[in-house]
Amino acid sequence: MKLKFLLASVAALAASTSLSHAEKWDMALAYSATNFHSEMAAEFAKEVAEKSDGALEITTHPSGSLFGGAEIFGAVRKGLVPIGERLISALGNESPIYEMDSIPFLATSFDDAMKLYKATKPTLEETLAKSRVTLLYSCPWPPQGFYSIKEAKVPADVEGLKFRAYNPTTSKIAEYLGMAPTKIEAAELSQAFATGVAEAMVSSGATGYDRKLWEHVGYYYDVKAWLPRNMVIVNTRAWDRLDDGVKAVVKDAAANAEAKCWAKSEELDSWYVEQFKEKGMTVAPASPEMMKAFEDAGAKLKAEWLERAGEAGAAALKAYEEM
Repeated sequence: MKLKFLLASVAALAASTSLSHAEKWDMALAYSATNFHSEMAAEFAKEVAEKSDGALEITTHPSGSLFGGAEIFGAVRKGLVPIGERLISALGNESPIYEMDSIPFLATSFDDAMKLYKATKPTLEETLAKSRVTLLYSCPWPPQGFYSIKEAKVPADVEGLKFRAYNPTTSKIAEYLGMAPTKIEAAELSQAFATGVAEAMVSSGATGYDRKLWEHVGYYYDVKAWLPRNMVIVNTRAWDRLDDGVKAVVKDAAANAEAKCWAKSEELDSWYVEQFKEKGMTVAPASPEMMKAFEDAGAKLKAEWLERAGEAGAAALKAYEEM
């Protein structure tokens, strides 16, 4: 009887010790809980908790409820939150390396976007390491289309429109096409279009669908300009505090999330466009005149990017072109 009591006491103590050492992380997300990026993050968090037997529990905070989209990278870097998700190209002012996936018309299909990711991932990881941040996984948005409150047959039709910009690339495109760029995070989009703060943008079908933009925007042109990616990142010091077993679980869960997220993005691409049609938006390919304007702007942006990115950028781009 005493032996049983002793064994039970030891087991209880072990369980108590294990729970006291359980790591609990908050995960900052910029997009709504129903956005597929946020859904994948929630699945990732669940897998980590289950496969680590509770050694690491991650709670997701969507819709910018913990930190706004523009604040997430800095919060992770400073250790204010251990893990978060951020649109990579939104960090272009910190380093041109972060803009590689948003060079217009460089990679316009999912296959090419994956090639670009594989070719440039080492450079991305090196750049993140300088900010004491570690990459866990990355996932693309569907190809970028052009939203407009008015029909856009020729470039003159969009001149003067207030253009929602989310990274340096989109700001420049707006300027080259004679529009007025204004920085607006995804969570603020519905209000921005409803109040006339924004009148046009280049973004994925996912963003337009999540924010119900058919209520305010009449036209969607499927230009497939590029496939920007989000990345899930962790503060390197927080990462280093995990034991090797938990790290292995997180890496496996991250690889699974990445694969599922890429497949989901591709699956949803055409579905979003069909939803726009059903909701009454005019959906069409861009006219030859508009495509030429977009492509001319893209060529300028690529040349400018190469100049700013220097040898590291040129080498990464060469690696992609040679794959």
